[in-house]
Amino acid sequence: MFVYKTQIRLHHTDAAGILFFANQFVLVHDAYEKLLQKIGFAFETMLQKRSYFLPIIYTESHYKTPLFVGDKITIHIKVAFIGTTSFTFEYQIKNQRGQLTGTARTVHVTVNKKTRKKITLPRDFRAALEKLGD
Repeated sequence: MFVYKTQIRLHHTDAAGILFFANQFVLVHDAYEKLLQKIGFAFETMLQKRSYFLPIIYTESHYKTPLFVGDKITIHIKVAFIGTTSFTFEYQIKNQRGQLTGTARTVHVTVNKKTRKKITLPRDFRAALEKLGD
């Protein structure tokens, strides 16, 4: 499991100072980017040197309790599924008191950059995902 820590900022919230619903995905994606960086697949490397992309093809999110400007949060990411061409991450968002405030799920598919067709997960990427799942 990977843990990412951050804080709710003003630009994450709506006029009431509560996390704007779409920004839960922004926070989750920030955590996802950090996870990829940690396992050796940073976006800048992926975009410039790899022959594939990892687009999100499905996502869902659940909001349990509100988050406010200044709240410190942790996002816990676990590998929920590794398939032939796709993988799934599950996210738990917790506030500074450890209370579950939201969950999310993203499904990614591996796509060849040139053909835009699905491809088998590259071995090194699969191995990194499997190691996360341990």
